[in-house]
Amino acid sequence: MIIYCVTMSGNLLIMLVVSYSRSLHSPMYFFLTQLSLSDILLTTIIVPNMLHFVLYEGSSMSLISCLTQFHCFIATESLECLLLTLMSYDRYQAICNPLHYTTVIDQMFCIKAIVLCWWVIFAMELMVVLTMGHLDFCGPNIIDHFFCDLEPLLELSCSDTFIIKMETLFLVIVLAICPLTVIIVSYVYIIITVLKIPSVTGRQKTFSTCSAHLTVVSLYYGSLITIYVFPRQQNANTFLSLFYTVVTPLLNPMIYSLSNRDIKQALKKLFKNILHSLRF
Repeated sequence: MIIYCVTMSGNLLIMLVVSYSRSLHSPMYFFLTQLSLSDILLTTIIVPNMLHFVLYEGSSMSLISCLTQFHCFIATESLECLLLTLMSYDRYQAICNPLHYTTVIDQMFCIKAIVLCWWVIFAMELMVVLTMGHLDFCGPNIIDHFFCDLEPLLELSCSDTFIIKMETLFLVIVLAICPLTVIIVSYVYIIITVLKIPSVTGRQKTFSTCSAHLTVVSLYYGSLITIYVFPRQQNANTFLSLFYTVVTPLLNPMIYSLSNRDIKQALKKLFKNILHSLRF
């Protein structure tokens, strides 16, 4: 409960600070607010149900509720992958093509990119939803997990799951592997450009704008790759699932607020104004 409250507060605070401070009205921070929104959605989808199960040492939910949780979970995870990709592309343009940055990454581009992300996720999810809806579940209908993930659900199905597995593989390629490839390529070009800067101070200052994003990408994709690429025992998978569904949304606002000087200054200014208002 404490983690849930801190996660909600931290991500809402990031969104509030970016909205409040005019100096943060830039594409990078716009995408950061969308990432915070994605973390809020993910945490809300997973944690309240998990707390209910922990308090009552297990519980029950309808098949429709379970499938709804699964599809909402996949949607928010996919959104996070796409948002991290957009943020890496933003850093690539800012560092590698600074003269064209404002013309390429403008407000209209940001809005279109977010709308396109949601549209792609909706179209992909609809395909999986329709297929999952036709699966038969014969029992024992007990999931040894703290939320409705794909593998625990497929283990309970007595239908042929080949089609849903192929659709999921296609989904993973489009919404996880392709974005990761774009992120890696973007950072290769960023590193090459940074190494061309003659002064050490200039290199450090330029790369520091990417440090928070790179840390978040490493944590997020590191846990995803570990759990879904390398098979492990259920207890290990549960722990790793807990990490990227609960811990990562908690850490993201902390990483960005602690390592970003602009956000720290905006936070100080916001708190000063709040205290000043309370005095009067």
